[in-house]
Amino acid sequence: MLKKIITGGQTEADRAALDIAIKLRIPHGGWIPKGRITETGPLPDHYKLQEMETENYFECIKQNVKDSAGTLIISYGRLTEDLDHARKSALRCGRQMLAIDFNQVDDAKAASLLNDWIRLYRIDVLHVIGPGAEVNPYVRNQTENMVEGALTMGSLTQ
Repeated sequence: MLKKIITGGQTEADRAALDIAIKLRIPHGGWIPKGRITETGPLPDHYKLQEMETENYFECIKQNVKDSAGTLIISYGRLTEDLDHARKSALRCGRQMLAIDFNQVDDAKAASLLNDWIRLYRIDVLHVIGPGAEVNPYVRNQTENMVEGALTMGSLTQ
């Protein structure tokens, strides 16, 4: 059973996952760089993320991977920079990882894959990382559809 969703709060995908956690009353959190820095400015206070002592986002990714049972990486094609760093961190830390490429699957299929993965590996703390709107303007909507769909599909939150 999923107990918590964590992200770095940096992108539309990250914040979409946090918003679904809030909507479904699932505890949320994660690590964010000092000053609550994101790609679009400071993260609003209603997101309950902890500030690290550093402004280095790679350190936040690494800590979020360590603090989770599994990392969901959302992409549109090849993993680049932050997303590839999350993949490498999951491998180094021995954590489960699921990569969803929205160029390859639709929201409903992605929700089903996520639901199955959470169940199979008994993911209790889920780390979500994905791109911002500059990569794809629909990332927020697709992330919300996938995460909410997965979590309500089999009552993973109860």
